Amino acid sequence: MKHILFLLITISIFSCKNDPKNQVAEPVTSAVEKQVANTKSYPEALVKVFDAHGGLDLWNSMQSLTYTQPKETGNDVTITNLKNRKILIDMPNHAIGYNGKDVWLQNKGEAQYKGKPKFFYNLMFYFYSMPFILADDGINYGEAAPLEFEGVSYPGIKISYNDGVGESSGDEYVLYYNPETYKMAWLGYTVTFFSKEKSKDLHFRRYQNWQNVNGLLLPKTMAGYNAENNVPTTMKNESEFINVKLSTEKPDSTLFEVPEGVTVVE
Repeated sequence: MKHILFLLITISIFSCKNDPKNQVAEPVTSAVEKQVANTKSYPEALVKVFDAHGGLDLWNSMQSLTYTQPKETGNDVTITNLKNRKILIDMPNHAIGYNGKDVWLQNKGEAQYKGKPKFFYNLMFYFYSMPFILADDGINYGEAAPLEFEGVSYPGIKISYNDGVGESSGDEYVLYYNPETYKMAWLGYTVTFFSKEKSKDLHFRRYQNWQNVNGLLLPKTMAGYNAENNVPTTMKNESEFINVKLSTEKPDSTLFEVPEGVTVVE
């Protein structure tokens, strides 16, 4: 009798625990909600530009970017960790690096570096990583008037930054894209690094030659243009990019550390 009573009590307790009325409902997050929560909102036109260049998801899967710029003095080789933006620019006479905290400059011989390392170290990387770098955090998007050039009207997307983002959060950009293909065509930009003041004067770079690297369209050449009244006029220089590599593997972290005997740039 005792055994039967114990069994009945046990069954009763077990039934109460499994009774839906006695359970506290836990919040359920659907797969769609999770996706929306983890997806940053971009203008529809910018998403189409990303897609025309291979897609933001594919870009985000990459860990490192390497490219070479042939110059009269020799080749400049840039290696970047795409996740933390540590960078190394290895030049014939100098090397510039960023270890995530400090910018450093190494002179390999007697020649002194004449530029501003803090301005230069990620300048070309930023231009080269267009349009994908415009998906970074701290960016605000708006509309811009189209750019009219040689009979073509290029729609524009205005880019600005929250205070404290990057070395020059006062910089503004305008991405102009081909209205038919949605490929990036022009970049208009202001420079505030030296004056530390807002500027309305746009500088221009033209993007029209692309190369496919692991499914992503990246510049093969990039041209700087003279401008008048915030409209590009004539080409003044052109940069070429060869030996471009994208990888899902992280670059060696020691590449970016300050070499022995080298001081950081103040």
